[in-house]
Amino acid sequence: MTATKQAVWDVVALGEALVEFNQTRPGEPQYLQGFGGDTSNAVIAAARAGARTAYLTRLGSDAFGQALLDLWAREGVDTTAVERDAQHPTGIYFVTHGAAGHEFSYLRAGSAASRMAPAWLADESVKGPAAVLQQCRILHVSGISLAVSASACDTAYEAMRVARAAGARVAFDPNLRLKLWPLARARACIAHAVSLCDIFLPGLDDMAALLGLSDADAIADWGHAQGAATVVVKLGADGVLLSSADPAVPRQRVPGRSVALVDATGAGDCFDGNLLARLALGDDLAAAVRYANTAASLAVQGFGAVAPLPTAQQVQALL
Repeated sequence: MTATKQAVWDVVALGEALVEFNQTRPGEPQYLQGFGGDTSNAVIAAARAGARTAYLTRLGSDAFGQALLDLWAREGVDTTAVERDAQHPTGIYFVTHGAAGHEFSYLRAGSAASRMAPAWLADESVKGPAAVLQQCRILHVSGISLAVSASACDTAYEAMRVARAAGARVAFDPNLRLKLWPLARARACIAHAVSLCDIFLPGLDDMAALLGLSDADAIADWGHAQGAATVVVKLGADGVLLSSADPAVPRQRVPGRSVALVDATGAGDCFDGNLLARLALGDDLAAAVRYANTAASLAVQGFGAVAPLPTAQQVQALL
């Protein structure tokens, strides 16, 4: 860590958090309320792994926004720099279930988080977002952080710049959602984000849809060509490919764990959060990946994005 200010936070994430309503039985109007949002899931996973964490977002001044603040308080995620918005709502989404599997329906257009703008990061107060970015070891953003609006995209880029200028590492997961933006814009914005990151965290499905790349080595090569020093390609049940831009460091495949799959919702977010937590806490990349693989294998054995995220004690017991 070469930041000019002492690191207060191990992992900070920026993006949109959402309140979830998950249909309890197909075709019936009963829903279980939960929480979602990829970077929120990841930062909670990092907190459960033992990292000091904070989240940067905007929420509506509504009951759903308060529910998210209460969630983060329970999980030990600092929200001092979260901004409330009396004019725009907290985003929500619904999960319905049918013969074709589960389907997501979002009510997030015009949400408080989508109104993020770079000027918000200019707050230089002691507990403002700029101070949080300048005092973290790792900043995590995703393709969804970019996709919710043009101003949110610009905000994420500025956050990456501020964090790197202060000596932090930046992690980026493309987490492609083509319902949020056109493919051509996604390609351009994600490529630029990779050029601003240190740790690129793509999955096979996302890169196949984004660029037509289905080979892990080709994905790693592309990530390095954009400027990422480290690429961690998530291969699902087949594990992970680790690649460094340093030619002296050989590529390495870390196998996955074979488990009974219950629900893969949030598995990638769990992997990201645990990986970054362990890197921030001093693990080398291979050890951090093995830890994150183990954490994700536990997470897919329960329902939902947040509830099954494991604690450090659960992961260590399985390791």
